Amino acid sequence: MPAPRSPIPVSAADIRAARARIAPYIRTTPVLSLTADVALKLENLQITGSFKVRGAFNHVLALRAQCEAGIITASSGNHGQAVAFVAKVLGLKAVVVVPDDVAASKAAGISGYGAELIRHGRYSEERVTYAKELASRRGLHYVPPYDDAWVIAGQGTAGLEILEQVPDVAVVAVPVSGGGLISGIAMAVKDSRPQAKVVGVEPQEARRFALSRSSGTPITLAHAQTIADGLRVLTPGRLTWEITNRDVDEFAAVDDDAILAAMRRLAFDGHVVAEPSGAASAAYALAAGAAHTVAVVSGGNVDPAVLLRALAIGSH
Repeated sequence: MPAPRSPIPVSAADIRAARARIAPYIRTTPVLSLTADVALKLENLQITGSFKVRGAFNHVLALRAQCEAGIITASSGNHGQAVAFVAKVLGLKAVVVVPDDVAASKAAGISGYGAELIRHGRYSEERVTYAKELASRRGLHYVPPYDDAWVIAGQGTAGLEILEQVPDVAVVAVPVSGGGLISGIAMAVKDSRPQAKVVGVEPQEARRFALSRSSGTPITLAHAQTIADGLRVLTPGRLTWEITNRDVDEFAAVDDDAILAAMRRLAFDGHVVAEPSGAASAAYALAAGAAHTVAVVSGGNVDPAVLLRALAIGSH
């Protein structure tokens, strides 16, 4: 069970303030019914193709005076595209450190918004360390991908939308990587509808939050082999650990086959293109079958080869 509520340096009021701050720059994404029990919160239709632009805009707008020399971040792709887009809109220089095996579509998106793209390592922790070194060396402002109060508040605005779009929501399923999205959404949901269950969905081979909760302290995985490239963070963030330990009811795991099957189901039944990371929550929700469930489809920036692999399931 989650821990009792305790003081944390980001609140539901911060999420509401973030909503007002970023409203001119983002979309209110729709909710689509997939089955009688499962609806999809379509953050794949957000600007830049994922939820990440919410937190990136909130961080940079709130700390604009610190960002004038330029901004830098580390990302598997979606946060990098968001930061690059924010920089383009606000007239700032941007640098994005991505993994060596970054999806070609995500790399193209980052470069397309005019950011400098640097490949380094494979896991989030490697990229973050290198990006912070570059930030110090070049005098740039570092925009965290998830473990930051401003970013978490921005991501939580998706939770406010869910509460308005599905007032009787009983279960909210959210993909989990470093924990920024689920921290913000869980905080928003629990503040207004505490009876709703919030479930964090991790890849079977990257259960860093579930294992951390079981052990009572954050753990670090040795590796994270999963098709969901956006969910390969090896350890929970400090702040996201605190929030999820308080506000998230359960962590569940889905394997790569279930994620690919969910991608196919979303494409054919919902006409929704989701990347593996974004389809993880739907994989859980479809298997669980609980009524009044909203699964957050966190992104749609899928590598074409991976999408073709998912669509081919069951065709032979």
